[in-house]
Amino acid sequence: MTTASDSGTFPTGLRERAVASLTAARARTAVLTDAVTDADLTAQHSPLMSPLVWDLAHIGNQEELWLLRRVAGRESLRPEIDPLYDAFQHPRSERPSLPLLGPAEARRYAAEVRDRVFDLLDRTPLEGSALLDDGFAFGMIAQHEQQHDETMLITHQLRRGVAVLEAPEPDAPYDPPPAAEVLVPAGPFTMGTSTEPWALDNERPAHVRETAAFWIDTVPVTNAAYLAFIADGGYRDPRWWAPAGWEQIREHGIEAPLFWRQEGGQWLRRRFGVTEPVPGEEPVLHVSWYEADAFARWAGRRLPTETEWEKAARYDPATERSTRYPWGDADPTPAHANLGQRHLRPARAGSYPAGASPLGVRQLIGDVWEWTSSDFTAYPGFRAFPYREYSEVFFGPGHKVLRGGSFAVDQVACRGTFRNWDLPVRRQIFSGFRTARDV
Repeated sequence: MTTASDSGTFPTGLRERAVASLTAARARTAVLTDAVTDADLTAQHSPLMSPLVWDLAHIGNQEELWLLRRVAGRESLRPEIDPLYDAFQHPRSERPSLPLLGPAEARRYAAEVRDRVFDLLDRTPLEGSALLDDGFAFGMIAQHEQQHDETMLITHQLRRGVAVLEAPEPDAPYDPPPAAEVLVPAGPFTMGTSTEPWALDNERPAHVRETAAFWIDTVPVTNAAYLAFIADGGYRDPRWWAPAGWEQIREHGIEAPLFWRQEGGQWLRRRFGVTEPVPGEEPVLHVSWYEADAFARWAGRRLPTETEWEKAARYDPATERSTRYPWGDADPTPAHANLGQRHLRPARAGSYPAGASPLGVRQLIGDVWEWTSSDFTAYPGFRAFPYREYSEVFFGPGHKVLRGGSFAVDQVACRGTFRNWDLPVRRQIFSGFRTARDV
């Protein structure tokens, strides 16, 4: 039983890869922040989210902290702003009241940091320390910016007003799957990674896990399937709900996924400023863990564990090895998955047959984050790096694991081993799910 071995290492163009990843992230940041007025940048569109201008300056501040100060040992450019952009010092609901950098100043600061980082990257050997080996620190910062770009896209979805973002409709290759579910065989497989150069601490180390055989949905649960749950009174029947979930939907009067409403007998949704009929063939989006778990119970099934999800995504029974992605070790292309904000919605279920796993499971990467039944915990042999606050402080039963990424995730921050986590009540995130059952 092996991992992807050397397939996880980058080729000789490592410096070029770091430059390309950082450049792509900054271009996306510009799209998300230039699309709105300064008033929109400084407004708080939901107490769940920061003002967009906070994310913009935070991106620059973290880049300065890790690359200019930790890697290069330089003095701080703006030491007085460090506390303002420490995500652990100020909850999101309080950030609008802080003396934040204004839009123009935040842009100048982030641009100045980036100019100095590119100069550093030109002259720094990408080896010799844990932060520098394989360009890890530069990859970490590219992933950090892309993660905040996804956060800013969530803020755009929560924002009221006219549509300001544009993207083409998904034109993904489509092939109806031959079966509704796939059998994943019993036995061991290698979970996590010890070779992926830019993998984050919670993905490490690689270790062997054993699973019983199980069935898993070929594609994520669709809006049409979820509408059947609603129509059958799923939100009114406590049998399907975890006690905390039932309390949550009763307290807040939840009757459907976030951004949905019923009008004249038709279900509509709001998507980035546009109201449209709910498309039945798309994976359901903006559901909490409690909603996903309730649907699975209603359907006589369950959510897959995190281990089951990763085995379905990475295990190749022909070689008995774990690949980087469901389709193999090659980086994603538009034929494999819906990633990188190329589109502003999931592709219909059954798309991307070229992205299927060796077992035939579809759309495991991109489209929607997928809730699993698992709590977010450390792997055996876990070591916090480069700081405890990235993963370790979130370990425990309070957070549930999501896998696979969404249309809002860039490929630099998405792979077969990548782990996301959130509170089980969260609905504003681009979350969906698929179900499983025992053999």
